Amino acid sequence: MFFQLVKAALLERDPAEKIRMVNDLHRRLGDDLSEIFSSTEPVDVIAVPGRPDRPELVHPSQVARRKLTTQAGRIALIHAVCHIEFNAINLALDAAYRFRSLPQEFYTDWIQVASEEAKHFSLLCDRLQDFNCRYGDYCAHNGLWEMAVKTGHSLVERMALVPRVLEARGLDVTPGMIERLNAAGDTDTVAILEIILREEVGHVEIGSKWFRYACEQQRLQPENTFIELLKQYRITTGKGPLHLDARQRAGFDIKELNALREISAPR
Repeated sequence: MFFQLVKAALLERDPAEKIRMVNDLHRRLGDDLSEIFSSTEPVDVIAVPGRPDRPELVHPSQVARRKLTTQAGRIALIHAVCHIEFNAINLALDAAYRFRSLPQEFYTDWIQVASEEAKHFSLLCDRLQDFNCRYGDYCAHNGLWEMAVKTGHSLVERMALVPRVLEARGLDVTPGMIERLNAAGDTDTVAILEIILREEVGHVEIGSKWFRYACEQQRLQPENTFIELLKQYRITTGKGPLHLDARQRAGFDIKELNALREISAPR
């Protein structure tokens, strides 16, 4: 039943209903989850998660980018982060659905993450409404889910490259967003981003925990494995500095941070 409920939430297209289902799963975390250890139910390949018809998905280069000194720019930013949080709900659900025969804590961790990502999404949707805008009114891209598909065959690769690379990038860029939004006087959006940044450190830390667990199970050296995966997938971290304090709290060691610094693009 657990995996069926997680799959149903993952495939649900209506955001409000998806959130309701995720929160229901989260409330049931104290229930007996012994099925997790005994289920022989096959894992379906889910190439496309449940999502609404809008936003239209386009190449990242086509996503709107505007100056945060303008209201239009702030709305575009809020919508972009809102889309990331919606994807993050599906990513957490997919982790809980896809990978089997793991400790119960793995599943409770990722359902908790899904619930917190749903909260972030809801806060940002409410903020968009303040500007008479809705989720889906702007184009968005699908990079987060594309990496989930690429890493669906391996817990090591999924934990390394989704929470510890793509989602961890939010730890680096959010402080700069907060600074620019404060300068523009948008304290309401700042308050939401501060919540997101604080809780995303914990989400990336969960990714680090289960990455190291998966490496231990396969007798892999975590730091070297992470660095090799960065090379294998030709990862770049994008422009701007790493948020070293947040990344260290999220489970990165110095060797990993140095490798990430080497592949980061200059401003």
